[in-house]
Amino acid sequence: MLSCKDTATNKKQDTTVVKTEKDSVKTDSVAVKEEPFVLDEENAIPFFFEYAKTNTDDKVKITTTLGSFTLQLYDNVPYHKANFIYLTKKKYFDNTQFHRVVKDFIIQGGNSDDRITGQKRQDLGRYLLPPDTRKGHRHHRGTISMPSSDRDNPHKLASPFEFFIVVTKPGSYHLDSNFTPFGKVIEGMDVVDLINSQPIDDGDWPMQNIYILKAEVVK
Repeated sequence: MLSCKDTATNKKQDTTVVKTEKDSVKTDSVAVKEEPFVLDEENAIPFFFEYAKTNTDDKVKITTTLGSFTLQLYDNVPYHKANFIYLTKKKYFDNTQFHRVVKDFIIQGGNSDDRITGQKRQDLGRYLLPPDTRKGHRHHRGTISMPSSDRDNPHKLASPFEFFIVVTKPGSYHLDSNFTPFGKVIEGMDVVDLINSQPIDDGDWPMQNIYILKAEVVK
């Protein structure tokens, strides 16, 4: 006669499940989350070198709260051109501002005191671009160029998230040896002049915020 203990043991043995090969595959497979790509001082130049090879876009339309203008970027300034196209396609410039306006000199854009802009920069990465001033381009009226970083920066490395456009007639050629022209306004210079004419405070910030509503690559 079987005891209660024997009965429980047999019952457990009868219900044993054999794991199939299919079940093992399910258990062993682990989803790997891909890390987001972030630019830094080490990978920025190699990245933009390759990016310039595969991206032939060279025109960007900037739509602001005061109108729009179009830029033609120079092919022989590859890192600065590639950087500007890349940030445009990443929609970095959207909802940034023209945060510095110097009368009869420049308008400077690509920054903002909004928290979202700071978050965009953090997501894209922390890097600078070397100057490229020997390609024959000068700071004529309508030229787009990159300011140098505010960091300790004796080599005038460019701040990649900002740009300025010259409004001086015929140009501001004292900038040629320190900053990198990488394109020019080909349409809408009247809008650039309108932005430059706006009232500003003591820090050259427009009294009325001037937003870049949208930056887009155009053909």
